[in-house]
This record gives sequence, structure tokens and C-alpha cells, in this order.
Amino acid sequence: MNFKKITSTTDKYNFHSHTQFCDGRATMEAMAEAAIAEGFEHWGFSPHSPVPIESSCNMTREQTPLYIEETARLKAKYAGKINLYTAMEIDYLDDSWGPSNEYFRTLPLDYRIGSVHFIPGGEDFVDVDGRFESFKAKMEKYFHNDIRHVVDSFYDQSEKMLLQGGFDIIGHFDKIGHNASLFRPGIEDEPWYARRVNDIIDLIIDKGVTVEINTKAYDTAQRVFPSERWLGRLTEAGTTIIVNSDAHYPDRTNAGRAYGLDLIDRS
Repeated sequence: MNFKKITSTTDKYNFHSHTQFCDGRATMEAMAEAAIAEGFEHWGFSPHSPVPIESSCNMTREQTPLYIEETARLKAKYAGKINLYTAMEIDYLDDSWGPSNEYFRTLPLDYRIGSVHFIPGGEDFVDVDGRFESFKAKMEKYFHNDIRHVVDSFYDQSEKMLLQGGFDIIGHFDKIGHNASLFRPGIEDEPWYARRVNDIIDLIIDKGVTVEINTKAYDTAQRVFPSERWLGRLTEAGTTIIVNSDAHYPDRTNAGRAYGLDLIDRS
């Protein structure tokens, strides 16, 4: 998909959303109706991909054909009212499971979002996304409260995903900074942390992937991902940047996007 072309003609788009097929809180049809009511011209469905581990937030492989069928039905039903897209937010786990995996390459998707939510934790993968209370408990249970190890692991995962490729948009690429900052205030100002993020930005620029400004947490935590501090390098390099609300509820379709769009105008 040509995200740059779409975003050059309208700001009424959103390419990151979740519904009944993963951890969303509404059906795809309800989300489409809400997007139309909000005046969106382009809307992408992007359920959390199947993963070969236990996860209550991810869809299963068995659900994938049903999801693709439902998107096709809604595309036909709302033709002329909104452009709907069949996508997926694909979790990178390791070299054997991520956006470049043959399974995802063969799915009839309009585009792919590559994201990191899980990092290695002992003999399993641990979800370090989500609410801080859960993150804090996992820090003690799996990581001996070693926040630098967790941050380094997150960016290690991100680097490996970028090197493997197979996706069009990188999702919320510095999101670990939110929970890490709550765990150790000021961590994002530490030189080693900035080096890790700048290394990711180098790879993003080199690979030419589209970057989302994810505004899901703006209204509740006054944060966007990536943080405003990193946008300058991306815009100077000519990186395509889009604004996604990562909506899980119909009334959050446009949440925080005005702020994200303003950031692009000012950067």
C-alpha cells in the first residue's frame, strides 16, 4: 500500500485497530460503523496475529480464515462509504516466528504491521506490554527487576524484526519506554537508552518502513509512540509517518489523533 499517497490527500485514516478476533472490545462491523460516523475515509483492521504460545490477546490460526472472510463481507457492504483494509499486527518472537514467516507472507493481507510485545523470559516469552501493574509483577517474577535487561531485550527483538523484514509499518517502536519510565523514572533520558532508540531509527531509515505515531495512550497517559523526541530524525530522513489510534473500542476510533497529526505538521 502507498501510505504516503493516502496521507497526502486526507487525514481521515487509521491503519491500526483491534476487534473481536483478538483483544478488541467490539465487532468489526461495530468498528466500521463508528469509523464511518467519525468521517474516516480509510480504515484498517489489524488483529494481533496468531502466536505459537499461550496468549489471551492474540487471535488463533483457526480464526484467521473467519477474519479474512468477515473483512471481505464488510468491504462489500460498505463500498462507497469507506475503504476497509485486511491487515494484521504480527508479533515478532524469534527467527522462526515473525512478519517474515512464510505463513504470514501467504495470507491475503493488504499490509502488515510488525510489532514487539513479547521478549524472552526464561523458557518462555513474556508480554511486556499492557498495564504497569502487570508489568511490575512480571519484572519481579521473570526478570529479577533488571529493567535494563528488559529494555535491551525489547530493542534486541525490534532490531531482529527489522533485519528480517516482511512488514510495511513498524508498530509503536519505543512503547517499552512507557512502562520502563514508570518503573524507573528518567530512564529515557539516560544515554544508553537514547543509543538503543537511535540504533532502531537507523534501521527504520535503512529499511524504508513506514512509522506509525500510535496515539492510543495520549488521552490517558499523555504519551504517543514513538515519543516526540525521536520524530526529528525520521522526518529529516523522509520517513513516511502515519497517525494510528490503535483503537480497541468504537468510541476510541479517533483518540489522540489530532495531537499526532499536529506533531507531523510541526516536525
